[in-house]
Amino acid sequence: MCVCVCPRAGLPSPVRPICDPRVLDRFIMEARDTETALRGCKAGCGVTGTFVVPLTNVDFVVWETKDTEEQALEVQSGMSLFGQALGAVRESVSRVAVQILIDNNKSNIHSLGQVLRSLHIQDLPLPPAPAVGDLVTRKVSSLSELLHVHTNFLRGKVRLLLTNAPACQQNST
Repeated sequence: MCVCVCPRAGLPSPVRPICDPRVLDRFIMEARDTETALRGCKAGCGVTGTFVVPLTNVDFVVWETKDTEEQALEVQSGMSLFGQALGAVRESVSRVAVQILIDNNKSNIHSLGQVLRSLHIQDLPLPPAPAVGDLVTRKVSSLSELLHVHTNFLRGKVRLLLTNAPACQQNST
């Protein structure tokens, strides 16, 4: 799914903010579809090991006290962890159908980065990888659990960030 928005081909112009919630809904739907399709994929997928993923629970009081940059850093850090985990999964599976689904989800993570940039949320320097067991990550040991956490992350923290992005608030007035 391409998320680039160009007013007229050939003319340089700033990318307009992508505030339409249907864009994120599409990413969520595709993540959920992948989760459903691979739910029964155990030994046949060849996925071994554990993956570090962000926590998906949101304390709304704490979230609302963070500024947009802090929220963006949390989302970008989480998306980076998912990109790394899905990359490791992609390398370990041999079934082409599974590889295609994983590639699609990795592409969607990249596209979400483009959506964030369209909202003037720049790529922020990510902090060093958090240690497992800290207060912002946890380990998962199955592909279905990884995909479930990814879907919940999109439905939670990513949706909150995009819904309340200042560029979208300006467009709605």
